[in-house]
Amino acid sequence: MAADLVPNSSCKSTVSAVGKQNGLLDPSKELDAGALFVLKSRGSWLHCGYHLTTSIVAPVLLSLPYALTLLGWAGGILCLVLAGLVTFYSYNLLSLVLEHHAQLGQRHLRFRDMARDILGPRWGKYVIGPLQFGICYGAVVAGSLLGGQSLKFIYLLSNPNGTMKLYQFIVISGGLLLLLAQIPSFHSLRHINLISLVLCLTYSACVTAGAINIGHSENAPIRDYSVNGTGVNRVFGAANAVAIISTTYACGIIPEIQATIAPPVKGKMFKGLCVCYTVIATTFLSVAISGYWAFGNQAMGTVLSNFMGNEKPLLPTWFLLMINVFTLSQISAVAVVYLQPTNEVFEKLFADPKMDQYSIRNVVPRLISRSSSVIIATLLAAMLPFFGDIMALFGSFGCIPLDFIFPMVVYNVAFKPSKRSLVFWLNTLIAVVSSVLSVVGAVASVRQIVIDAKTYRLFANV
Repeated sequence: MAADLVPNSSCKSTVSAVGKQNGLLDPSKELDAGALFVLKSRGSWLHCGYHLTTSIVAPVLLSLPYALTLLGWAGGILCLVLAGLVTFYSYNLLSLVLEHHAQLGQRHLRFRDMARDILGPRWGKYVIGPLQFGICYGAVVAGSLLGGQSLKFIYLLSNPNGTMKLYQFIVISGGLLLLLAQIPSFHSLRHINLISLVLCLTYSACVTAGAINIGHSENAPIRDYSVNGTGVNRVFGAANAVAIISTTYACGIIPEIQATIAPPVKGKMFKGLCVCYTVIATTFLSVAISGYWAFGNQAMGTVLSNFMGNEKPLLPTWFLLMINVFTLSQISAVAVVYLQPTNEVFEKLFADPKMDQYSIRNVVPRLISRSSSVIIATLLAAMLPFFGDIMALFGSFGCIPLDFIFPMVVYNVAFKPSKRSLVFWLNTLIAVVSSVLSVVGAVASVRQIVIDAKTYRLFANV
């Protein structure tokens, strides 16, 4: 009988040890399989920088020149800079709140845990949790779709008369994601995310060089920098641009990324954010400015479309192929990062924290659940190639509340700054303005969906 108790005792000690490593005061009660296996706290501030960069600096930044067409030079650059400053401030506030609770012995490893303990159980269960899950899983669907579009672009460059359809490329892209999804923990992605960081710098530099080359070439397009649209259309266009820029800076997994840092966590997230925002400043501004400078208000939804020209590509085929290979590779890394909250939920539901992470008991449910989630995401991407319109709506309802509003609220609740202090009123102002932008952006997104609805078709080859 004593022998029968040994494994159980060993498992409890393991849970306790990992819990202490994660900075929990009472680890045996707090840590579930999701926290134990997916959100391992073993990383450094540099690893944190890799994760942050991959979660924010993604190929969606190639739409920034288009956002500038809806705002103009002054409005576009101002919005880019303000969004960068606000999100850096916002993510730092979240980090400070997380560090504060970690020092009190109650380290929060997930967004919903943070909301539950600071704002109340219903906020975590019915608001923040579903919002985060929807945004993150939506990003996985969008990743499969963008991967398929990049593959199709590469295919048509090498075989202009090819007959393969978009949904076939989406399935191929989903196959790559299916393999990456089996990587056991968030921390295990650190090397992939370092490669992702290098890739985003590389394709941003290529896009910038390509735009400058086109702008100085004999075939340079006629540039007009007047803002697109008039009257109501211009207002909704500006709201769309703000939503695009906000979504580009979005990162709905700050607590999960900070959870990967080995304790003590104090100050490490700030260093990681500095790494990330150095890359952001380099890539976002260079692509936005060069793309808008080269094409003016004719900049398309992604600047790569402009590179194709009206009759023939404006850049050498090998150069366009190289850019698309880089973006395709990074899309996979971004998608697998945003798959982590889903993985954590499934691990919590189906894995046994008292068993070894790599035991058959835990490996089989992990393989089935992760594979199923990727297959469903790939199917949705293939069925709904117009998913970008839907994601714009998700961005207004999810990204802005999670990244621009929630951090201000939880900081004011957790630290209770004086109502006479600058911090309190700055946080309140950002939260109120962001709330208005969220509503306006949602209305603009719904309007765009209604306008585009007549072109929607399942499994469309767009």
